[in-house]
Amino acid sequence: MLLTRRLALGAAAVALASLTACGRDAGAPAPGANSDLEGEIKGAGATSQADAQDAWMNGFMDLNLAAAVDYAGGGSGAGRTKLIAGAVDFAGSDAAMEAKEAQALGGAVEVPLYISPIAVAYNVPGLGGDTHLNMTGEVIARVFAGDITTWNDPAIAALNEGVDLPELRITVVNRSDDSGTTKNFTAYLHAVAPQAWGHEGAETWPLSGGQSGDGTSGVIQTISAAKGTIGYADASKIPDSLGTVAVGSGEDFVPVSAEAAAATLDASALDEQATDSRVIYSLNHAAAGAYPIILISYLIARQRYDDPRIAEVVKAYFRYMASQEGQEAAAAEAGCAPISQALRERVLAAIDTIGS
Repeated sequence: MLLTRRLALGAAAVALASLTACGRDAGAPAPGANSDLEGEIKGAGATSQADAQDAWMNGFMDLNLAAAVDYAGGGSGAGRTKLIAGAVDFAGSDAAMEAKEAQALGGAVEVPLYISPIAVAYNVPGLGGDTHLNMTGEVIARVFAGDITTWNDPAIAALNEGVDLPELRITVVNRSDDSGTTKNFTAYLHAVAPQAWGHEGAETWPLSGGQSGDGTSGVIQTISAAKGTIGYADASKIPDSLGTVAVGSGEDFVPVSAEAAAATLDASALDEQATDSRVIYSLNHAAAGAYPIILISYLIARQRYDDPRIAEVVKAYFRYMASQEGQEAAAAEAGCAPISQALRERVLAAIDTIGS
């Protein structure tokens, strides 16, 4: 299935700026609810997980009547720092922990549970909705680097035979705030087109000029406000009025979808720093039939907790997030890509190392 596009502007901006769970859903307890698991845990970190965490927390607390979970945003780096300092019990992060961070934690459990395609979206008259212009990674890099400046440039036209491309100037839109989306997008550009994009992946947009927006909603508003614009954003938030790029991957041009994003992760290799408890990846951006521009957001826990009850609740919550039920709930709420069964088995094995 293709991702459902949802334009979440003001409400989403508030949710991403300060994310908290304030209790469980109202109504009768879920069938089979468990009253034996007791305790309260707190998490913080990546705001990309905002909608998914809402779904996970509500679903988990409906099933575990004496357990409570709270998750605040604040950003990936802040979440990792708070976890190391003992201020929270788990963290969300759009970047894997560095080796020194995992060492400071005294042993980390790190698993990829939020996977979202990053769409390359554009506002070109007559090419919105379900339209997908074809672009290779090289062409995307040249567009965002400012080397390709008009929509009817021969490099774009050659990949889109029969499409009436206007003689319209391209305006690049980037994130004005530091973000994991920017880091993953620029890392993709550098990986597939290092000559055209001479910048390492970074949370801060490296070029001046063009236009920008604050957060996902700001980028989408800026793209939507002017013809000829192009930018990048979480695919689930792209409105139907904008077109999205079908990205060259292997021999194919692949439109953005949850399944195609999950296929990229399945085709990727574990990072050299991965362990039995740290399921972290080095992305394969060239897998045939897979959508190659994705955001992986990790959930991070300690391997050992001083309080056995906290360890038990953290382990149960992580298992719920990784479960088919939890992944389907997050996909319905946030438009993210559910993990595969093969990845789930590896993730659950890592989660089982949590203890006291």
